[in-house]
Amino acid sequence: MIQVNFNPGFIDSSFDKKESVFMARHKTEMDSLVKTGMQEFYAYDYICYKYPAEVNAIRPPLSKLIDHIDYIVKLVGIDYVGLGSDFDGINITPLQLDDVTSYPMITKALTEKGYSAKDIKKVLGSIS
Repeated sequence: MIQVNFNPGFIDSSFDKKESVFMARHKTEMDSLVKTGMQEFYAYDYICYKYPAEVNAIRPPLSKLIDHIDYIVKLVGIDYVGLGSDFDGINITPLQLDDVTSYPMITKALTEKGYSAKDIKKVLGSIS
């Protein structure tokens, strides 16, 4: 089973470069937060929340995630693809996917791409 992770670096080949530019722009502030004892993950999270417009500009569109899911389905089959968002382990997500309440956006996009209700249920984790 392949659980598709929402980490932008996994689904958008241009993300890492964009993120590097973003982080370089805020390096001094990030270093200052870490120096106070804040863990790097939380300092990065703080920076992301502080500059939402900049973060939104580097977030990949939902369509990149859907294309990623579609690619994997074609590779291994619908019975072996699910969602492994990693919301609790990543700071930046694709646009329109801020938390699990955004999952209907995935359903809508997969429907628009031609997936059946039965196949979408498989991806979402419901096989009944």
